[in-house]
Amino acid sequence: MIMHVDIRKLHHDTLVSCHRVVANIEPGQWNAPTSCPAWNVCQIVNHLVSGNLWVHELGLGHTIEQVGGRLDGDLLHGDPARAHGESVSAAIAAFGNDDAMERLWPLSFGPRPGRVYARQRFIDVLIHQWDIAKATGQKTRLPAHLTEACLAYLESNPRVTQAWNFASIEVPATADPQVRLLGLAGRRP
Repeated sequence: MIMHVDIRKLHHDTLVSCHRVVANIEPGQWNAPTSCPAWNVCQIVNHLVSGNLWVHELGLGHTIEQVGGRLDGDLLHGDPARAHGESVSAAIAAFGNDDAMERLWPLSFGPRPGRVYARQRFIDVLIHQWDIAKATGQKTRLPAHLTEACLAYLESNPRVTQAWNFASIEVPATADPQVRLLGLAGRRP
């Protein structure tokens, strides 16, 4: 179960793994459609960059009100892979602080320990890594330890998939862990 693993390491490994996929996006693939009907590849990467920069800002002690709309809009500045890589480093550093997992972070749904925020980011990034890989014809097999940890958490906390409005797809309980994870997240492998 995810409660018995180091969420800081899961977050780190997921961001690094996702960046490998982002760094391999070909120039003509940024506008490719994805499994998220409202977003193309570039828009998902921008979403991930925004999420990572929010971790950085909140990690510096800023409140949501202080950040305001600074992280809205295009954060890629013409170089999506570079922007993503820099945001990954910033988020990893923010969650790397000694007290980051236990101290309260000012999230949109109220103050929560960093481990809760890191878990949220871990899930979001892992699922979007698959979205990007699929849309760009890259290897879609997610790292097994990340898949298993994410699946264990989502299966034991069904309210999370409901809260995130995942349109879960029924898959056999005997299916491969990645297939089960993607089904919970509303993706068809």
